[in-house]
Amino acid sequence: MSKDSQWIAGINAVASAIEHDAANVREILIEAGAKNPRIAEIETQARRLGIEPRRVASQALDGVAGGLRHQGVIARYAAAKTYDEHDLKEIVEAADGRALILVLDEVQDPHNLGACLRSAAAAGAHAVVIPRDKAASITATVRKTSAGAADRLPVVRVTNLARCLKALQQQGVWIYGLAGETETSLYSIDLRGNVALVLGAEGDGLRRLTREHCDQLVRIPMPGAMESLNVSVAAGISLFEAVRQRVS
Repeated sequence: MSKDSQWIAGINAVASAIEHDAANVREILIEAGAKNPRIAEIETQARRLGIEPRRVASQALDGVAGGLRHQGVIARYAAAKTYDEHDLKEIVEAADGRALILVLDEVQDPHNLGACLRSAAAAGAHAVVIPRDKAASITATVRKTSAGAADRLPVVRVTNLARCLKALQQQGVWIYGLAGETETSLYSIDLRGNVALVLGAEGDGLRRLTREHCDQLVRIPMPGAMESLNVSVAAGISLFEAVRQRVS
């Protein structure tokens, strides 16, 4: 397989790719003898769009899927465009003073990354920033969990996250890190301008150097017994607080 494409697996993932981005679907393989009505719908829709699915033996599908849970259907999908720090500068400039950036500091679970991307896309975020090292990258699992957001939202991979945050500050972006121990509430700050919301990894939270490059640390008030939230839940709450402020 070309380095410019990858396999996505599962009924929902393939159906979403055909519905939202059929131009980048290069090939569809379907398990011979599959009788699932949803697979039949995928096959019909693909042909309608000029993509001719191939029926293959179960063993062949397992081999190509490489351990992915495929449910009888996989697709070869063009890899999403890669973005770096230079693209991020242009993204902020194009947002005209209202950039909304989600920054994820070493989030390693692909399901969490996918869920964060889905929330970011739903909130109209302009980009998601992730480190190149010690963090989940855009895999088939991330694509599936994100429900297509991984290919519709700029995901900026950076070599040095602290340097990236400093560059954002120089562009007039306010950097807010989510941390449970601070007293400042997320709901008390102004999120209407150029804003980057920074969330830490599962368990460890924000790294020390990342904290030091935030303009302010804020917390999500939690009157209940729990001390922390899953990173994807916290991302959704934070992003949609920014949305609330921007539309009110």
